[in-house]
Amino acid sequence: MRTAIVVGAGIGGVATALGLGRAGWQVTVLERAPQLGEVGAGISVWPSAVKALQQLGVTGLEKASVVSAPAGMRRPNGQWVVKASALGLELPVMVHRAQLHELITSGFGSGVTVRTGVTVDGFADGAVRAGGEELRADLVVAADGLRSVVRDALYPRYAGPRYSGYAAYRGIADVELEDGGGETWGRGRRFGFARLIDGRYYWYATENRAAGAVGDVWSAFDQWHDPIPELLEATKPEAVLQNDIYDLPLPLVPFAQANVALLGDAAHAMTPNLGRGACTAMEDAAALVRHVTGPAAIPAALTSYDAERRPVATKLVRVSRNVGRVGQLDGRIAAAVRDGLLLTGGKVAGLLARRRSG
Repeated sequence: MRTAIVVGAGIGGVATALGLGRAGWQVTVLERAPQLGEVGAGISVWPSAVKALQQLGVTGLEKASVVSAPAGMRRPNGQWVVKASALGLELPVMVHRAQLHELITSGFGSGVTVRTGVTVDGFADGAVRAGGEELRADLVVAADGLRSVVRDALYPRYAGPRYSGYAAYRGIADVELEDGGGETWGRGRRFGFARLIDGRYYWYATENRAAGAVGDVWSAFDQWHDPIPELLEATKPEAVLQNDIYDLPLPLVPFAQANVALLGDAAHAMTPNLGRGACTAMEDAAALVRHVTGPAAIPAALTSYDAERRPVATKLVRVSRNVGRVGQLDGRIAAAVRDGLLLTGGKVAGLLARRRSG
């Protein structure tokens, strides 16, 4: 029986463990947190990631998620810049991150062992070092996030995380609204929200500021259009998540070396501007499982995995970074030009979409 060690029990890590376990592997998941689970708020699961989850054997997503309502983008005063309903775009389903994590882990069988409270502090000579132990397996999957210990050991000259120049807030509001959601772009600030299946609303916001600074989402957005102040008022302050936004510099390092695979944020941490970070990790997991359960030896299988996934992730990191730069423009003239171009572009895209549908 083939064996695998998965470092990190975030969504990408547990998705990989599920897929490998269902394929007959003996999998050990190492997680530094004291208990298995996921911290966060809502997550957009795009159709490609829904397909990846199905391939991995995840069931029940349709009962825990709701299709996002077509929305669009507004200015802080509530004026629409572009409505998504005019564009004919595919829509993700919205689910609470913790619910998605539970859906994945509930599928674990006897082939998957999870060890919590284990801190991986090194990787050398093919062995994972954790708490004085040296652990080995046929396959090592580094799903240990932005500041991956395994990635740093494999590529010590890689620059590591890059600060984007802005921070994010996230929260869940228990409030009744008729607004379908969307994003609002201001000068150096953005706010977005979407409905979850239980009727609550997931919201997120960004704000330009120095790394490590502490902000106040209420004062930053309380003068913006309805229902933004209402969403903030209905959110418990202690439940608001606040973190600086980082991504990984390009070019990305190879996702494979010998019998080690990088996955998720450890491989391609990206800014959240496309809502594709966790989705890309799920797609990584499906691709990795497909490659390593095929006839090729593990090093060759991982080379194929890298060839498939790194170009895709590189494009997403670049595009997401560029969207963030445009979205966070804080100059009055620059922001006005941006909004004008988006308004014009939205009208053109809407016209083309209507022609295609007609």
